[in-house]
Amino acid sequence: MSRTLGLAEALSAGTVVLDGGMSNQLESAGHDLGDELWSARLLAERPEAITEAHLAYFEAGADVAITSSYQATFEGFARRGIGRERAAELLALSVELARAAARQAGAKGITRPLWTAASVGPYGAMLADGSEYRGRYGLSVAELERFHRPRLEVLAAAGPDVLALETVPDADEAEALLRAVSGLGVPAWLSFSAAGDRTRAGQPLEDAFALAADVEEVIAVGVNCCAPEDVDRAIEIAARVTGKPVVVYPNSGETWDAEARAWAGRSTFAPEQVRGWRESGARLIGGCCRVGPEAITSVVGTLRAA
Repeated sequence: MSRTLGLAEALSAGTVVLDGGMSNQLESAGHDLGDELWSARLLAERPEAITEAHLAYFEAGADVAITSSYQATFEGFARRGIGRERAAELLALSVELARAAARQAGAKGITRPLWTAASVGPYGAMLADGSEYRGRYGLSVAELERFHRPRLEVLAAAGPDVLALETVPDADEAEALLRAVSGLGVPAWLSFSAAGDRTRAGQPLEDAFALAADVEEVIAVGVNCCAPEDVDRAIEIAARVTGKPVVVYPNSGETWDAEARAWAGRSTFAPEQVRGWRESGARLIGGCCRVGPEAITSVVGTLRAA
């Protein structure tokens, strides 16, 4: 079903809706994610729960499922005593679980094209210490490329429709990721975690987005895991600098407290905001942390009504 229309073609034709937060959907189903592997732990322990979470978003109206591989790395699995061969199997499984959810959605009568995006989180996600919101790890671009490339190779070999290079806090890490996707044969989107008109590491978004402007593999650029209030400016910059479709999927607006490992504040995610995002150039629109299936249903309804 996901092969009937390429995602890049779909973006040229109109707006595609992403899913919402995987972790909040799993937690709402009663799963404890208080672990360094976060939702990736369930790849080994409860894979069917991940398929159910993907299916909930497809049934809510999402067109794209982002896999549970955000925090799945060879290094992270090794700390749990999981060897490289098994870790590679779990990475590939994350893609298959999303596809399984798409098949189940089809069996339930959903006939629209559905796509799978293989999540590739930043180096800081592996550290599980909140540094994914800061960047500047003290590693060179070459060192970051060596970290990301093996995981990208496994995920690409699993055959997703697109690689989601997401929540990238740092232009140096973006450069490493863009090097690492070269030659893999799978399109990608590049999505920064931003605050205002800068990356979380403090670099101008203009410079960060420019890194992807001439990269053939990249079919969309944008932001995710940021406050909804930061989206409008990012869309304008991304569209102007790259000329590519823009991807946006902010958090609910709440703030993650890495020390307390809890969310604080209030939600500012309003589905009616997506009208303006689309008018500004966003073509891949969804939600990230704390944005659940009900919000995605409202996003779909708003986009259809506009």
